[in-house]
Amino acid sequence: MRILVVWPPQVPSYFNAGHHLPVFSVAAYLRDQGHETVAVDAGALNFTWKDFADLLWQGDFQLIFLVNEFDVVEGVRRAADYCRAIAPTAKLCTFGRLSFQVPDFFQSLQLDGIGYSGDYEAIAKNFASWVQAECQETTLPGVTVRLPAGWTPRVVPGEQLPPEQWVLPATSEIPYGAYDRLYSRDQSKFCGIPDRRELVVPVARGCPVNCEFCDVPVMQGLRERRLPIGRTVAYIRDSFALGGFEYVAFYAPTFTLDRKWTVGLCGELRSQPRVYPWKCATTLHSLDEELVRLMGDSGCVRISVGLETLEKPALELLPRAKRKHIDEFSMVAGWCQEAGIELNCFVIAGLPGTTVEGVRATLGLVAGAGARSRPTLYTPYHEMHGGLSEAELSQFNRQVPVPSQYEQLTQGQWAEVYAILFGRDGYATPAPGLVDAGNLPGS
Repeated sequence: MRILVVWPPQVPSYFNAGHHLPVFSVAAYLRDQGHETVAVDAGALNFTWKDFADLLWQGDFQLIFLVNEFDVVEGVRRAADYCRAIAPTAKLCTFGRLSFQVPDFFQSLQLDGIGYSGDYEAIAKNFASWVQAECQETTLPGVTVRLPAGWTPRVVPGEQLPPEQWVLPATSEIPYGAYDRLYSRDQSKFCGIPDRRELVVPVARGCPVNCEFCDVPVMQGLRERRLPIGRTVAYIRDSFALGGFEYVAFYAPTFTLDRKWTVGLCGELRSQPRVYPWKCATTLHSLDEELVRLMGDSGCVRISVGLETLEKPALELLPRAKRKHIDEFSMVAGWCQEAGIELNCFVIAGLPGTTVEGVRATLGLVAGAGARSRPTLYTPYHEMHGGLSEAELSQFNRQVPVPSQYEQLTQGQWAEVYAILFGRDGYATPAPGLVDAGNLPGS
């Protein structure tokens, strides 16, 4: 079949290239299944709706997958409307982080299938097989489909693929130039490094930490799955050989969760004839002095951690593994400084049990340690349900409060929160210089 996998046009509230990578990994997987597949990240490419309409009309697609996200609700709805008008014979299916949380919402859109469980590749494979079989099967793993009698029940969990079945996408079709532009302003507090081209390498899925405010356990499970080291390094080496890349972004919920794997990767990277600067995201509790030193020696330039808060009353509401106090944070910050690694701290404003003063104190401690902070607003994803409107779901974006949150603070306090989220903090990231140092000849 001729298939389109597309991230709809949108203005993003936040950007992480790793979140967009499924467009290309799913397309690559479908190609391995024998399908003629086109992959387009219309959001990052700043597509107009005219561009999107041109793509639909000229593509002659039999099947279209619309990737959904928390902040692309309007884009999915409008994209489905365009598909129905311009490509009426194509079957439409959506999968993504939002449909895993509230699949019922998507039943109101002009779709034929909704992915709600399992790996995206498995969802795409199962729905494509359903279409090829003339839409006869009624119990697809991880997918509910629209039949004349209504939507099928969600009774069969989706499949979680072993790492050997993951397909790493060809970098030639990923719009890394567009991603560069989204990362160019560091004050936006996006995850990339300004003015340096990153290669995203998805190395793991699943996380046992199970934070209440994180969607990874729901989507990928509590058991971690991880790529072999050899395949990981080979992808890096081959991609860099094509030119243009300056550092690696390892995409994993908790990068250092498997210490033995991380140590092995560091050793393999150090054995390469050149340095590959890299960054990752993990938790404080899975770092130790020796590991941080090994990471720095192998080219690591930034470690991002989910600090969330250092305010004592709120710590008890976090998973036990994240109940880190000031002295533990300071210790990790010191290790990173000694290793020449930038420490990037995710801090949540509005987390239950915290105060505005406590958030400012946490940010002050981060700044005092010479680290970078990335504050976001606590968003009660557990309040989402399929009966919400498009506009109501769009409020769950980690930047503006949902209605239930407004009464928790006064108007003046909300102004202070906005100053934290959207004001300048004066921090200048050293990461571009660290990348450059790692790329010097003879490094």
